[in-house]
Amino acid sequence: MLVPGLIVLLTVFFIRMVERSQHSIIKQFLNWIPAILLAYLLPAIASGVLQKDYSADAIHTLSRNLFIPFAIVSVMSSLSLGQLRAIGWKPILVFLSGSFWIALFPIVLIFFLKESSFVQITLLEAEFWKGIPPIVGSWIGGSTSQLVLKELVACPEGVFLTLLVLDNILVNLWTLFMFQGIKKSNLLNRIMGINAFSPPDVMPPESEQKMNPLLVFLILIASVAGVSFFISEFIIQILVLSGIGLFFSNNIKQWNFSFVLKLGSLLILIVMAILGLKLKVELIQFDFVFLGFLLVWLVSHFIFMLFVAKALQVNSAWVPIASMANVGGIATAPAVTAAYEKKWMPHAIILAVLSMATGTLWGMLTIALFRYFIL
Repeated sequence: MLVPGLIVLLTVFFIRMVERSQHSIIKQFLNWIPAILLAYLLPAIASGVLQKDYSADAIHTLSRNLFIPFAIVSVMSSLSLGQLRAIGWKPILVFLSGSFWIALFPIVLIFFLKESSFVQITLLEAEFWKGIPPIVGSWIGGSTSQLVLKELVACPEGVFLTLLVLDNILVNLWTLFMFQGIKKSNLLNRIMGINAFSPPDVMPPESEQKMNPLLVFLILIASVAGVSFFISEFIIQILVLSGIGLFFSNNIKQWNFSFVLKLGSLLILIVMAILGLKLKVELIQFDFVFLGFLLVWLVSHFIFMLFVAKALQVNSAWVPIASMANVGGIATAPAVTAAYEKKWMPHAIILAVLSMATGTLWGMLTIALFRYFIL
C-alpha cells in the first residue's frame, strides 16, 4: 500500500497547488478539466508509467471503510437548516423539482423505450445503465454522492471514465448557457406572466465563535469509527452518518461550517485519486447516442423547473440558480446568481449545500427504481 499511497498523496498535493494558482492559463485549464477529474486521471497515468496494476490494492478497502464515510459525514455536517428556512419554501420547491426530475426522468424514458436498441444494447448490454445513478449523484450531490453511488451500483471503470468525460463537457457548456440565460430572467418573467418573488436579503449569520477545527475533526472521525464498529453494511453506514452530520450542524451552535466544507472537498479528492488507481485509460469509449440522452435529460430538467416556477409564481431567475445548485455546485451556483442579483448569492450557496446533502439519497432512489422497473 506504500506506493499507491504515495501516488495518491502526491496527486492531492499537486492538485491543491494547481488550484491555488492565479495564472490565467491554469484557471482556464481547470474550467475544462476540473480538479476532481484530474485527481482521477493522474493516478491512472502514474500506474501506467510504472506498469503496475493497483486495482486490487488494500488502499481501496481503506477508501471504502474510512475515506468515503468520512467525506459523507463531513459534507452532511455543512448543511444548516436555519439558513435553509430563510430562503423560503418556493425557491426550495423549484430546486427540489429539479432534483426530482434528474432522479426520475431516466427511469420514465427508459421504461417507455425498453425495447429500443439504445436501452437493450447501450444501457443494458454495455452496462451504461450503471453510470446513470453516479450521474444523478454527480448532478445533484456532487463528487461525494457520485463516488458512493459508483460503489453501490458497481459501475465498471471504463463506463465511469466515459461518463466523467461526457458529464464534464456537458456541465461546462451548461454553465455557460446558465450564465447567459439568467440575464434574460426579467424578460422571461414577463413572457410567462410571473410576478417575481424575492427572498430576504439577509441570511441568518453563523456563530462568530467557531469550534476548533481539530475538535471538529476528532468528533467526525470518532463518529465514523463508532458507526463502522456497530454497522457493517456500507449503505446503512452512509445513511446513519448522513443523519449524524445533520445532527452536528444543526445542534452544535459553534459548529465550524467552513472547516467541514474544506475537509469534505479534500476527502473527495483523496477518494477520487484512490479510484484512479483502478483506472485503465484505454477503457474509455465515447458513445454519442448516450451523450444525446444526457443532453435531453439536462434540458428537460430545466424546462420542468420553468413550469414549476410558473405555477408557484417564482422569479424565473431561480430556475438557472436551482439548476446550477443541482448540476453545478457550491462554486458555480453563486457565480451564476451574481450575474442576476448578487444579494442572492448566499441563498444559492445554501441550495448547493442542500444539493450536496441529498444527492446520495436521490441516486439510491434511482437505483431502486431501475431494479424494480427496468432490470
